[in-house]
Amino acid sequence: METRRLTRAFGAVAAVKGVDLQIRYGMIFGLLGPNGAGKSTMIKMLTTLLDPTSGTAAVAGFDIVRSPMEIRKRIGYVPQMLSADGALTGHENLSLSARLYGMGAAERRGRIRDALEFMGLTDVAHKLVKTYSGGMIRRLELAQAMLHRPAVLFLDEPTIGLDPVARRTVWDRLQALRKQYGMTALITTHDMEEADHLCDELAVLHLGEIVVTGEPSKLKAAVGPDATLDDVFAHYCGGTIQEGGTYRDVQQTRRTARRLG
Repeated sequence: METRRLTRAFGAVAAVKGVDLQIRYGMIFGLLGPNGAGKSTMIKMLTTLLDPTSGTAAVAGFDIVRSPMEIRKRIGYVPQMLSADGALTGHENLSLSARLYGMGAAERRGRIRDALEFMGLTDVAHKLVKTYSGGMIRRLELAQAMLHRPAVLFLDEPTIGLDPVARRTVWDRLQALRKQYGMTALITTHDMEEADHLCDELAVLHLGEIVVTGEPSKLKAAVGPDATLDDVFAHYCGGTIQEGGTYRDVQQTRRTARRLG
């Protein structure tokens, strides 16, 4: 992925301001920032859900404005909010996703079987998703996003509301997916342990602008000999909590955390 002076304004307010990023093939890249920093707007532009006001971006070799359908064929997206249908079984959710990706019956059966096995969901494949734990739901959503073997995977707060064991399981599955398929991943997170554990490189987005990029170890070393990623975050974001999002955003986030927890 590459962005050049990528900008998105809503009226007089610029949510993303001239962002330049380069994310290499096979990398897990973390996008950090306080609420209202512009992370969700970035994700929406890169997944072709929102047009930029100015600037350019390419995902999997295609321009986000000129070739959105080509990009959509090549990406997977796991949103922050719950995306699996609780009224369907895990198998039915995957079958629906496979049909949307245009897979034939034989390919669909094989991909679903492999995805359930890889994510450790074979035993609960025919149970309703509303009976799943939070970690199981997140693994199912990863399976849905990976069915068509995308070149690029987007994950918005992938472990929000999960307990430590479930969170680690999701991390392990992500690392295994990267190793098996060679995919590139862009993750947004507020979990500094997650960013440190998973990400090859990080960028800190603050007030719509990238203020620093680098490997987690180098970012920590630049702040101080004993610095953590929490210290890095506070250093570059001014040590303050930024108020962001609407009432509906907060309500949805809290509802998702309760359901996944």
